[in-house]
Amino acid sequence: MDAAVPGGKIFRGYPIVAACGLIQAVSLGSIFTFGVLFPELEREFGWSRAAISGASSFGFFLMGICAVFMGRAGDRFGPRLVLSCAGVLLGLSYILITQIDAVWELYVFYSVLFGIGLAAHDVGTLSTVARWFKRRRGLMTGIVKSGGGMGQVLIPFCVAALIAGPGWRTACLVLGVTVIVLQVGAAQILKHNPGLLGLRTDGEPPNHPKTTGAALKPNDATPAAPPEVWEETGVTFKEGLRSTNLWKLCVAKFCDLFCLFTVFIHIVPFATDRGLSPTTGAALLSVIGGMSIVGRMVMGGAFDRVGARLSLIICFAGLLLSLVLLQFAGPAWSLFLFAAIYGPAHGGFFTITAPSVAEFFGTRAHGTLFGLVVSFGTMGATLGPIVAGWLFDTMGNYDFAFGLLLGVSMTGLAVAVTMPAKRSDEDARRA
Repeated sequence: MDAAVPGGKIFRGYPIVAACGLIQAVSLGSIFTFGVLFPELEREFGWSRAAISGASSFGFFLMGICAVFMGRAGDRFGPRLVLSCAGVLLGLSYILITQIDAVWELYVFYSVLFGIGLAAHDVGTLSTVARWFKRRRGLMTGIVKSGGGMGQVLIPFCVAALIAGPGWRTACLVLGVTVIVLQVGAAQILKHNPGLLGLRTDGEPPNHPKTTGAALKPNDATPAAPPEVWEETGVTFKEGLRSTNLWKLCVAKFCDLFCLFTVFIHIVPFATDRGLSPTTGAALLSVIGGMSIVGRMVMGGAFDRVGARLSLIICFAGLLLSLVLLQFAGPAWSLFLFAAIYGPAHGGFFTITAPSVAEFFGTRAHGTLFGLVVSFGTMGATLGPIVAGWLFDTMGNYDFAFGLLLGVSMTGLAVAVTMPAKRSDEDARRA
């Protein structure tokens, strides 16, 4: 079945994908809005850049710690409750920011509330998609993450327009209310798994005698067996912890986010050091963002055909190639060539992690296991930019910092190569 289930209705999984994409857009758009808010806080309060950026870093750190617990809550209580509560925390953080006049309040209202709320955005949405789709799990995950990419582009732009008009406090108030309305509203569409509605993954018809070829005789006194619906499969969290593949995924995620967030934070300063204008640097980020959306869609569809191992190898190979080019980048065209190669790998990494966890471990404890992988990735995302900044301050250039990224990306590629090939459905059931 493609778009419909028996009876001609649209498969419920597709509205769920749309709702998850909207939640991703709201959550990730809110993250990138902080960069627009940054100069306003600096101008009005005179706080140091370290103090302001520290609020974002601390919030991201809390997100990584809480991801496992949010994943566990999603596995136990379902995505509707978890993502509704997370949406309230995200929106409330921006609403309360309108009342701040001390830097500690920024850390409480933004770092704590926003960081905890943000911890649910991936584990809540992508674990839900993993349960509703199997044959098209990668593609649907790519669509959801593409929604996040669109939010990164559109929401900061809208907030910037509001800041230019009524000011940053009004902009934060509008954003906070909008986040609560959109995310809580979208969360009401979600269902934990298709079995709750008597459905199977991908909209496939249930196994009934009529569809299996085991037709009953007209006078058969034995009633037909009830239709087979969705069934949770896979390992428990404790069983997953004993698998070397889980820890390989954690190391790979640490490596990719170490590189991705370092590039995202430092590529514009690197470009300006090469004599490019701030406008050109912003255009470079736009190219990365646009190509990232392409990578999310392409790698999502490719994942369904080639599986986790080869998808990881492809993404790390693209990342490694782009970082090699970055070592020799100078003119504007060379940086844009880097962005064109790096962008798809950037987006691909964000798409393939959740379905990789489902491929290796099933969906029984998907949220919790996925949350653990995200936590390791967050550690890389936190350390990478800090280490790169320290190396720049020590050496006076980015040569050593970007050289380190080469080594980290090669480590990730080496780990990906050691992972097992795509497993059959029977292997997954035995996991």
